Amino acid sequence: MRLKEKEKVPSIQKQKTLHTKRSMTISNHSITKEQTMSLGTFLTLYIAQFVPSTFLMTALQVTMREGNYSLATIGLLNLVRLPWLIKFLWSPLIDRHCITTKDYKHTIFSCEIVYALALLFTGFFDVKSEVTQVIILVFISMLASATQDIATDALAILSFRKQDHSLLNSMQSMGSFGGTIIGSGLLLIVLHEYGWQVVVPCLSLFVLLMLLPLLFNKNIHVKEKQPRERAKLADFIWFFTQRKIWKQIGFLLLYYMGIIGIISTLRPYLVDMGYSMKEIGFLTGIVGTSASFVSAWLSGWIVRRMGIEKARILMAFLILLAPSYFLALSFFDFHKVAFLIGIIYIQACYGLATVVVYTSAMGCVRPGREGTDFTVQIVITHVSGMLIAVAAGSIGEIFGYRGIYIAETIIALFSLIYVLKVLGKTDKNQPL
Repeated sequence: MRLKEKEKVPSIQKQKTLHTKRSMTISNHSITKEQTMSLGTFLTLYIAQFVPSTFLMTALQVTMREGNYSLATIGLLNLVRLPWLIKFLWSPLIDRHCITTKDYKHTIFSCEIVYALALLFTGFFDVKSEVTQVIILVFISMLASATQDIATDALAILSFRKQDHSLLNSMQSMGSFGGTIIGSGLLLIVLHEYGWQVVVPCLSLFVLLMLLPLLFNKNIHVKEKQPRERAKLADFIWFFTQRKIWKQIGFLLLYYMGIIGIISTLRPYLVDMGYSMKEIGFLTGIVGTSASFVSAWLSGWIVRRMGIEKARILMAFLILLAPSYFLALSFFDFHKVAFLIGIIYIQACYGLATVVVYTSAMGCVRPGREGTDFTVQIVITHVSGMLIAVAAGSIGEIFGYRGIYIAETIIALFSLIYVLKVLGKTDKNQPL
């Protein structure tokens, strides 16, 4: 009888251990009400960044062209985006200043108020006759928005558990893609109906309203930084001196390259096929970006379930299929449905990849320098995207669209091999 009781004890202990493991697994994959509220809060902050900026860039280009400005002058308009490319220069100042949750919130509120005021004053000027004043104010708004982004990213990294970063990055990507859909689509229709001096001031009110969730959310907390973790002005340089960080930099440079070149040439290709500006805007701006929006949400859950290592490999393989598909299409006559499928698929791949890249980047930040390190990595992806877009134009000029598809297929294949062979050998202790 005693022997049977002894045999039952290990069995009961084993069941308790299994139950504990299952409970931990469930808790790791479940999202609390407070986390959901916080995710929604960050979604509103990212939407507040992208809706006005996307609208301003699109509306200014259209309005200036209607005012008979030259294409060269309109092209210079892209310089107002400069703060987003060089924001890593002042990101250490944000990391150094923001010690507590209150500091981060104060920085975000201050930047958004400047952003809203710049938008408000922008609406008081006539774009066609007072373009200089408008561009100066748009530059100020971009500067404020870029600074807010540094503080928002750092607060997001610190206030969420590492296993929840993928869902957080879904919110960031969805905010970006959703802002593009609203800013470059819906608001242009509203602009046509109500005019510049009504829509732009309303955008300033929109920016302030997007701050309300952060104002009332009491569930966002960060651990106060220690004095030894305070950032220094040159910390964005020291990021590159870390041991083995160059594996991550190679990943950031390569991961998008297999699709960005094609995405940048979708509109010119559709023009060559005889599509109108309205049709192109619908296919790429609405349909394509909607695919990115949905896939960004899906990618967050995939990364959370699979882990960043397996997700990187899966997405790299899916990315490889995109240029391969367009390459196959180039051997046949143009077919609208087939090309639309390609647009949806490649934009979906872009949405999937952004969450993987952002989550990987969040895993490679140093304590006390979260905003700086994350910003540096995202700027690297932006620079990489610009370079491949420029290269795609040159390749297309010489070898045609098929030449672009061949080059992109080779790059995507190399990216997959890099993820498998280089990142696959990364030490488990590394944050990659």
